[in-house]
Amino acid sequence: MRNRSRPVVMVFVWGLILIMLIWVLFPFYWAFLNSIKKPAETFQATWVPWLQFQPTLEHWASELSIRETRNALRNSTIISVSAATVALVLGTLAAYALARFRFQRISNGSLTTWFLSQRVLPPVVVVIPFFLLMRQLKLLDSVWALVLLNATFTLPFPVIILSQMFRELPVELEEAAMVDGASRLQSFLRVALPLVLPGLVATWIICMAFSWNEFLFALSLTSNRALPMPVYIAGAEHTRGVQFWFVGVRVMLTMLPPTILALLAQRYIIRGLTLGAVKG
Repeated sequence: MRNRSRPVVMVFVWGLILIMLIWVLFPFYWAFLNSIKKPAETFQATWVPWLQFQPTLEHWASELSIRETRNALRNSTIISVSAATVALVLGTLAAYALARFRFQRISNGSLTTWFLSQRVLPPVVVVIPFFLLMRQLKLLDSVWALVLLNATFTLPFPVIILSQMFRELPVELEEAAMVDGASRLQSFLRVALPLVLPGLVATWIICMAFSWNEFLFALSLTSNRALPMPVYIAGAEHTRGVQFWFVGVRVMLTMLPPTILALLAQRYIIRGLTLGAVKG
């Protein structure tokens, strides 16, 4: 009886996987199709290039020739790379401290919970206070305001991920280095960090992806000079309606950098996210 039901279960599982893949990938396929269609064809039910319509790259050339598009890509790159780097540096130090030291006045568990609360906290709650603060600091419509905010809200990722990785490292390795004359800082830089390098890469990419896709703070704190790609995509509405062909190009331009980066660093991501998952 069990052997008879196994094919049915497999068909159900693979069918469910296929439905989920279509659900996830269809928006990207839609964006790609609209980016290579002529304006009139975007309103027609044509799905197969060269058979139902003749693809064109005129929208790509037109969009890349626009200075605002290039500025948005540059702003997104500066914001995401800088915020991920700041969050990784500060988060790595905090994670190592939580893994190797025991705090008295505030317990390690309470500190970890506090870091987690920064990720759980809805960003809309702090939009107005941050807006007033950045206005006071004269950082409105500045990429550095978004760097600081994105670094703040992605900081829990390196703290939580790396603290567990540091706990999995044998402390005897660092003690042996200190017995040989290394300081605590030297043992951290020369022993602990190289051993969690895959985790550092994976965590940096996670922080970079969240910063790259952040919309609410960018919409609230920028108006012209510091617009990143998510806000720029939302501004594709014209007096004649939404220009789907430009939306498609902008979506593809926004997707390509993090996708290429993730593919290039795929082995580090897999090793980093599975580091310490298996003991023995």
